[in-house]
Amino acid sequence: MRFVWLILGLISIGLAVIGIVLPLLPTVPFLLLAAFFFARSSERLHHWLLTHPTFGPFIDDWNQSGAIRPKAKRLATLSVLVVLGASVLMKVSTLVIIIQCITLSLVMLFIWTRPSG
Repeated sequence: MRFVWLILGLISIGLAVIGIVLPLLPTVPFLLLAAFFFARSSERLHHWLLTHPTFGPFIDDWNQSGAIRPKAKRLATLSVLVVLGASVLMKVSTLVIIIQCITLSLVMLFIWTRPSG
């Protein structure tokens, strides 16, 4: 089972890294998943992730107080606006845009109601 946890952790790290450059793919939730999976599979990778200079503080903020840093909140908001703007510019159907607006509004509500790290 440790091998399965390890593979899931590596996949989560990969998705988190992709999420850094792709709008709308969340980074921090995948980092949290990776920390969860590595805690069950590899002490070395778990320690690496928690002490990583870029990723570690996000995980620490969440573990200590469920917090999301203000910069991350602003970047998430910017990403959402870019995605919605692109949808409008590409003339995506109105129904899809309405669904996006509802979904992304709920995501933004969740993000902005978390404490700031």
